Amino acid sequence: MLAIVTMSKQPCTYILASDRLGTIYVGVTSDLMARLYQHRSGELPGFTSRYGVVRLVRFEMFDDMPTAIAREKQLKRWRREWKINLIESDNPHWDDLAVGLGFDPIPPRTSRTPK
Repeated sequence: MLAIVTMSKQPCTYILASDRLGTIYVGVTSDLMARLYQHRSGELPGFTSRYGVVRLVRFEMFDDMPTAIAREKQLKRWRREWKINLIESDNPHWDDLAVGLGFDPIPPRTSRTPK
């Protein structure tokens, strides 16, 4: 069941991960709750659904969309190590922050074994 915390639309840069130290995705949106739902439900085909990148590990809210877009572009240019350090500065265990926003927890990923 999905119990979503009510948040007004506000420009936001966010980082999703597949797991701790896993695949990372940086995005921007004006409606974080709706975008998280799209990622978590698989509504958005592409990179995040292909690689299971659905855990919210960091987000930053902004007053306007141009500033949020500029931050997204900055983060996308960063080296992976810098992104990891940024995530771990506030979220050292890579907890799924979407749970605190009212989303159901994502079950742990299982490793794939070749057949």
